[in-house]
Amino acid sequence: MLLLIGFSAVLLLALTSYDPLDPGWSYFGDRTDAYNLIGPAGAWSSDVLYHLFGYLALLFPVLVAYRSWIVFREQLARTPWSWPMFSIRAVGFFMIMAAGTGLASLFIHFPDSELPATAGGIVGWEVAKILSGAASKLGASIFLVTFFATGLTLFTGLSWIKLLRLVGQGSIFIWTQLVVGSSKAYQWTKLTYQKQRKKAQEKKKEKNLFPSLSGNEAGSVSTFTAISAIKKPSGKKPKKLVSVPAASSAKQSVSDRAQREKQLKLFEAQPGDLPPLGLLDQDDTVVSAGYSREDLKGMGLLLVEKLNDFGVVAEVHDIIAGPVVTRFEIQPAPGVKASRITGLARDLARSLAVVSVRVVEVIKGKTVVGIEIPNQEREMISLNEVLNSRVFDEAKSPVTIGLGKDIAGQPMVADITKMPHLLVAGTTGSGKSVGLNAMLISILLKASPREVRLIMIDPKMLELSVYDDIPHLLCPVVTDMKEAANSLRWCVAEMERRYQLMAAMGVRNLSGFNQKVEQAIEEGAPLSDPLFTPTEVQMAGGEFDIPTLEPLPFIVVVIDEFADMMMVVGKKVEELIARIAQKARAAGIHLILATQRPSVDVITGLIKANIPSRIAFQVSSKIDSRTILDQGGAEQLLGHGDMLYLPPGTGMPIRIHGAFVSDEEVHRVCDDWRKRQQPNYLEEILEGSHTSMENSAGGAQDDHEQDPLYDQVVAFVTETRKVSISSVQRRFKIGY
Repeated sequence: MLLLIGFSAVLLLALTSYDPLDPGWSYFGDRTDAYNLIGPAGAWSSDVLYHLFGYLALLFPVLVAYRSWIVFREQLARTPWSWPMFSIRAVGFFMIMAAGTGLASLFIHFPDSELPATAGGIVGWEVAKILSGAASKLGASIFLVTFFATGLTLFTGLSWIKLLRLVGQGSIFIWTQLVVGSSKAYQWTKLTYQKQRKKAQEKKKEKNLFPSLSGNEAGSVSTFTAISAIKKPSGKKPKKLVSVPAASSAKQSVSDRAQREKQLKLFEAQPGDLPPLGLLDQDDTVVSAGYSREDLKGMGLLLVEKLNDFGVVAEVHDIIAGPVVTRFEIQPAPGVKASRITGLARDLARSLAVVSVRVVEVIKGKTVVGIEIPNQEREMISLNEVLNSRVFDEAKSPVTIGLGKDIAGQPMVADITKMPHLLVAGTTGSGKSVGLNAMLISILLKASPREVRLIMIDPKMLELSVYDDIPHLLCPVVTDMKEAANSLRWCVAEMERRYQLMAAMGVRNLSGFNQKVEQAIEEGAPLSDPLFTPTEVQMAGGEFDIPTLEPLPFIVVVIDEFADMMMVVGKKVEELIARIAQKARAAGIHLILATQRPSVDVITGLIKANIPSRIAFQVSSKIDSRTILDQGGAEQLLGHGDMLYLPPGTGMPIRIHGAFVSDEEVHRVCDDWRKRQQPNYLEEILEGSHTSMENSAGGAQDDHEQDPLYDQVVAFVTETRKVSISSVQRRFKIGY
């Protein structure tokens, strides 16, 4: 019996140290050693028991140990062995396990559970299924509770009458003690409250300068001469931080996809699979602990002192320490305008001895003003960390892009379908190209070529050439600007074709169209193309097949250096882009425009009016920031991926620290896609078909050979013998 008790203890230890990734009965991963405290045997036994009984597996060794201890005591007392009584106890044991697992399967549902099966295991699932099928869930529950109580009585010999008597006596005793001690507790609480209130009033007088951080051990303000003079503690663990968000928790909140990809694959990757997130470099850098509580309090005192030097009375309300910057939320005194604090940004940066200080006048849901000060040591944010997060994995859209982390350290992603177009601008070296690569890699790791197709225009012939020959491309990376204009005309023609298809199908957007087409294919009755027109050869033959509709992919047009394209091609490209931006959202065509020269002759009013979503990296002046965002702030960024993201429908930009992706990571992802699938290019995109020229807005402005009105205008001039711009405009009802 003592051996059974020891065996039960070992089994309970194996169950409590269960790890679902250990090599066991139902799982074989990349681990060679089991993390279970009992080793491989513990991993196997715990895996089998959790499969059979779910959470009730923990009750198994407890019941065995209890019965073994009772039998051991009976042997010491010389109690004769009784096989009938042993049979009754065994029946009670099985009744407890069966009823308990059934109840667990009926009522316990944890979506994040690490159990290999349901909460009641295979046994509980079968019991619950049989009883729920025979009766309702309520009837099955009543039966299982009764069955469990009966089994408990048979197994332990419990007397329910004695139990109820003990519960009643205990309740009477507790109630008596509560009544007797209530008067004493009231007097003690009253005295304690008065003492605490008196202490709070005294502390409030002492911390008028810095009320939100408790304690007066911050030291003299004169000891904090500059932010750079504050050093982090080395060797010792820093004390508790002030309002430091859980930046590291984003790393721990790994997505389900990342967990699945850790398991070894037995076969080669299939063409329909997505590349693994393991192609991106793992972030093994140790995140620094940040400023300690004393450092943050000292920085807050120094900030308040400098504001007082400039005649602004304020107090620190909260401190949020992030991976790159620390935000001090200050509450100005009544009558102090936020614009006055904004005008002191450069003076505060000089006084605090930092590169730049950004002032956030409006923070949603708060009445404070934010002052963002850069950290001494900047955390490197990898794209792998953002794409491994749950927020990216749970995004439904195939064109979800990873941007980076906000100032609180939380991963930030965006859906291009909701933008629906994006304008990216920033000076050279601000991280614009890395940010663009991060967006493209996010799409390549999120969507297959059946879901998203890309058109890339690279006037510099360097940045996007690495993406050549990936299966997502509709055409090779465009470097010639005439071909770029043709590709935009094709996009306009494709947009019009998709609108005609959606109108014929009676849907309003691409998602509704694809849903209707996929439903028809699943039902075995694919829809015919309503826009199909047979050729003369097909009409002469008499018999021809009408093509059926297939789901249409999203199309993302990426233009790396928009300024060079505007200089070469000019006004007609601007009109094409404006037309796509105005109408192409419902057709599933989206634009990403990037430029390093954010001037008004490049980012014109026509483009800005149709592209509400913008990302501004560091710029050289406030004028450039206003050109991009219609407000200042981008000139105060830190560079190296530091950005302001303006979502659609809002006027308040969000500060995001962009994710870094190296050239080697980009090559690995692109090479993986090249091995999986060959590109399927459409030659008419770069050549410019006759249909696309007629349907596009800029087709009539490319050259006179392609102008459909050219021959009519020549005939009109030769007939009337009058060469006048105004007469041609009036005759053909065209613009300038």
